[in-house]
Amino acid sequence: MRLKKGIVTSCKMNKTIVVSVDSHISHPKYKKRFKVTTKFYAHDEENKFKEWDVVTIKETRPLSKLKRWLVVDWE
Repeated sequence: MRLKKGIVTSCKMNKTIVVSVDSHISHPKYKKRFKVTTKFYAHDEENKFKEWDVVTIKETRPLSKLKRWLVVDWE
């Protein structure tokens, strides 16, 4: 079970939020670190999360074409 922590960037869909997760990757040759942002679609059963909320999501079975994550916790 993988957990990721990110910021809600969109809550316009019904029971679905988009969570942006930032990570740092090192270039294989030049060793410079840079930030990469990845978007994940997560299930929000009660539509209670708004933009800029910090949430923790966990991996789950496929719920739709793009949704494979479930909201576990928020701050």
